[in-house]
Amino acid sequence: MKSSVQSTQDAKDDARSIGVSLPAPDGPVKDFDMKLLATFGMLILVIGGFALWFFSHTGPKQLDMVDQAFPDEGTAKMLAKDIVFDAEHDLSLNIWRPGLGGAEGNLEWPEDVKPHPVVVFIYGGGWRAGSKDEYGFAGRALSNRGYVTVLPDYRLFPNTKFPGFLEDSAKALAWVHDNIEKFGGDPKRIYIAGQSAGAYNVTMLALDQQWLGREGKTTDFIKGAAVLAGPADFYPFSSETTKQSFGEYPKPEMTQPINFVRADAPPLWLSTGVDDTQVEPRNSRTLRDRILEVGGEVEYAEYPDMDHLEIMMAIAKPFRHKGPVLDDMVAFFERLE
Repeated sequence: MKSSVQSTQDAKDDARSIGVSLPAPDGPVKDFDMKLLATFGMLILVIGGFALWFFSHTGPKQLDMVDQAFPDEGTAKMLAKDIVFDAEHDLSLNIWRPGLGGAEGNLEWPEDVKPHPVVVFIYGGGWRAGSKDEYGFAGRALSNRGYVTVLPDYRLFPNTKFPGFLEDSAKALAWVHDNIEKFGGDPKRIYIAGQSAGAYNVTMLALDQQWLGREGKTTDFIKGAAVLAGPADFYPFSSETTKQSFGEYPKPEMTQPINFVRADAPPLWLSTGVDDTQVEPRNSRTLRDRILEVGGEVEYAEYPDMDHLEIMMAIAKPFRHKGPVLDDMVAFFERLE
């Protein structure tokens, strides 16, 4: 009688004799396969975790993160973070500066460096979303063009309605006028800019003199205002956003920038995307025409194949191919120097 070991060997010999392939033996190959599978599994978990973390942030914050991942175009740095300008409402601002060496957060401005022009950038978000900390891409973009850039917060719905957010933006702008020289900015060369809801705030600060007037200021120190996709003529209120933020105000006509056009207002640069269905180009065109009618200063830029969000995206490095929004805005500021 054959032993079991011999029988097994005979079976293997018979299989080979008729061309049947035998499974590879266990050992190093199997260990390698298990390690490869474990590595692949860990990679899937890492990618999934990053995706979950990335998409848990708002659109502007995602844009800021992507912007940071692209090769830098300059040496702009955050000069100061969370500087309080309104203690009552716990509102603060961030300041970005053109790169001058030194560590981020260094408040010392070299005495031998001339003051830089200033841009106060007010973010959008339908008056109910947004944060200064989500718009670092705007701070870097403008500071790399030579501007001390200020990003202030303001109260949002449901914590406030019109005119609360205008009061906050006016207070921030007044603070900048009084204090920016300590941070290397020139108080005689202050520009304001904003997108969407922030553009509305900017337009109202430039046209309606009462908001800065309440802070003991005039609009004379504003050298120019850049308005990106700004609502200017949107009454009657049709969207839920405008109804929430403006609908209860007893004099709705007082909420519309189109009603405050004047010849002696600061120069405005109005920009819009042709494909914008959220704040239609009609807003910018109507405001432009009204300003020209009264003899005011206004420039107008219209971008084809660009919608409401893309006009802001075009400020960030990865999306500047969409249109020369940043270049055109800076060129407008430079023409006023």
